[in-house]
Amino acid sequence: MARVELKNINKKYGDVHVLHDINLDINEGEFVVFVGPSGCGKSTLLRTLAGLEEPSTGDIYLDNRNVVKEAPADREVAMVFQSYALYPQMSVRDNMSFGLRIAKKNKAEIDVKVEMAAQLLKLDRLLDRKPKELSGGQRQRVAIGRAIVRNPKLFLFDEPLSNLDAELRVDMRVQLSKLHDELKSTMVYVTHDQVEAMTLADKIVVLRDGKVEQVGAPMQLYHHPVNQFVAGFIGSPRMNFLDVRVIDAREKSVTVVLTGGDQLTLDREGSGLKPGDDLTLGIRPEHIHLNGTGDACMNLTLDVVENLGAQSYVHCSSSTIEKCIVLVSGEVDLPAGSATRIGLNAHNCHLFDPQGNAVRKVLSQASVVRESKVVSMS
Repeated sequence: MARVELKNINKKYGDVHVLHDINLDINEGEFVVFVGPSGCGKSTLLRTLAGLEEPSTGDIYLDNRNVVKEAPADREVAMVFQSYALYPQMSVRDNMSFGLRIAKKNKAEIDVKVEMAAQLLKLDRLLDRKPKELSGGQRQRVAIGRAIVRNPKLFLFDEPLSNLDAELRVDMRVQLSKLHDELKSTMVYVTHDQVEAMTLADKIVVLRDGKVEQVGAPMQLYHHPVNQFVAGFIGSPRMNFLDVRVIDAREKSVTVVLTGGDQLTLDREGSGLKPGDDLTLGIRPEHIHLNGTGDACMNLTLDVVENLGAQSYVHCSSSTIEKCIVLVSGEVDLPAGSATRIGLNAHNCHLFDPQGNAVRKVLSQASVVRESKVVSMS
């Protein structure tokens, strides 16, 4: 296991500034996921950790050792790539042992490590097969096994499941989670899939345009996003955003008016707001009531229903709201074009200022205690 510290990491390619002042602590044994849209810098940051890219400025500490000038082979890290990068002419056994053989390790030691990794990954019956005889999930497990036999201090995963089909991705997520529990190793994982981030991570790092937007435990980001970008990125389907206008702002409450005229009062710090300010209200699809009950209601038109059996996605709109998704349990038997009245409860709503920053929630003493526990755990 390793403790990792990134201090003031910047990366430039000529005039293009890819990573901006990245500061991050990764504790021993943590499973940390870098997540964000394409081009946000998450893979570049991972490659910088691995030593495949050198930062323009900044330091990288592995167990208090500055490794920023060290070669990848000297950093005691192992990386699993998006492509399996297996040698097609070699057996599973030879693929897994290749790095150790190049390092001229003892054959008996190599055999023991390969057998142990194969048993851990349920590959022990496949050791004599070639990659072409394996499924996609099995090939990815071989790539992971090749990393395990090196006994690294730090595992790095660069979108390892993106080439698998949906069912295999779910299975591999479970296996990776179990693997982390068994190895107790520090792992850093890159993905653009927020579902992978939510299900695997102890701690999520949300990146945008080479900058860290928020760091925290999955449910901390889900319940308390610091800005509209994080709120929209974490959660599936994504959070709905509605235009609202302030009609009353006080020290411990903000009252806004929704499209249609209903008012909603939220426990937010309103001292920096004034009547007439335009804000954005966020509400997750699973927190909207399709029966029109709640602290405030809106009239919409049903556009499309996606019935998935256990749950349904109801897509609605109006003349002033382009899209609003409602997630409900079970099936919905309503035709397109139906008039629909949705309800919102204030305690499930988020509020964002014109710059996209979350309007701070007013916390009770009990909430402050709960929040401090969540932050300390993350």
